[in-house]
Amino acid sequence: MSARPEKILALQFKYFGDAVLLTPVLRTLRGHFPDGELHLLAPEEIAPLFQHLPYLRQVWPMPRKRGRARFSQSWPLIRALRREHFDRSVDFASNDRGAILSRLIGARRRLGWDERGGFFGRKFCYTDRVLPETNRQHESVRLAQLLSGWQIPPPPSLEAEIRADPLLADAAKEILPGERAVVCHVASSQPKKEWPRAHWAKLHHLATKAGFPVIFTTALGEREQTLMAELKKFAPDALILPPVRELPLFLAVLARAAVFISGDTGPLHFAAGLGVPTVSLFGPTSAAQWAPVGKHHQVLTGNSCACDGNLNFCQNANHCLVAISPEQVLACLRTVSEESKLRKGP
Repeated sequence: MSARPEKILALQFKYFGDAVLLTPVLRTLRGHFPDGELHLLAPEEIAPLFQHLPYLRQVWPMPRKRGRARFSQSWPLIRALRREHFDRSVDFASNDRGAILSRLIGARRRLGWDERGGFFGRKFCYTDRVLPETNRQHESVRLAQLLSGWQIPPPPSLEAEIRADPLLADAAKEILPGERAVVCHVASSQPKKEWPRAHWAKLHHLATKAGFPVIFTTALGEREQTLMAELKKFAPDALILPPVRELPLFLAVLARAAVFISGDTGPLHFAAGLGVPTVSLFGPTSAAQWAPVGKHHQVLTGNSCACDGNLNFCQNANHCLVAISPEQVLACLRTVSEESKLRKGP
């Protein structure tokens, strides 16, 4: 009698854009075990990013808050995962939370990073460990390196992949009726990653004059909504996407965009993963490490920035993203539009 196909659990405790960059690695992991089952444990707020990927057998949403353990809510899920009797688990974050969960879930082989720090027994939570390389590389390449602990080769493609819920297509069409919209996301969780409002306003003028229907979006927080109100002062006729609070519906709306333009944000990676051509604006963070990969994505980089990665606000006298001009962004917009034939009429 042949052996039972391997049952594998991937753990990813990162947020939003970082999580999307895991998808090329998940594809490779599933391809290496073609007869096996691949499950994913992820924070409940990002679980919708993975729900419709065909190579995942099940996505397990984990309730959590940053910096706070919620063991009473997590324990029923841990017990359910233990009952699955996984053969392998791989923890792509390998922080304290992931290490403890890996041990509690109890897969026979448990793979994680061999890094310093954390609680004393963290390294003993894994049966297999990989020492991370110190050179900077694209995040998807870095994540794929962990699989070398099981002799799994790197992904043949680093293009991210997520899918919107097809049942939400009609609701998304009501929010974003056109199919040629250039969606511009003006905010970021870190203000240092935001392009100046005056630049967005000028891009709106140039793109509209060139025949591109532009619509702006932002996050739902008070600061982000204030930023949008200030943009309207520069461009009073700018169209604003109605607020979309539910992530699954937001993904369905983004999937309708012709082009997506933003700084280094989670929605940038959502759009790229959905197959939407993007123009991304990088400065405080490394495009080589974090930019979308693929022929339908254009990347612009501002002046060099010395800001520490943990700082929310730019410390330079001249913000690095100011160096990216609206004319440069328009040229990239033309390029991705022509390559994808997105301006072709019905």
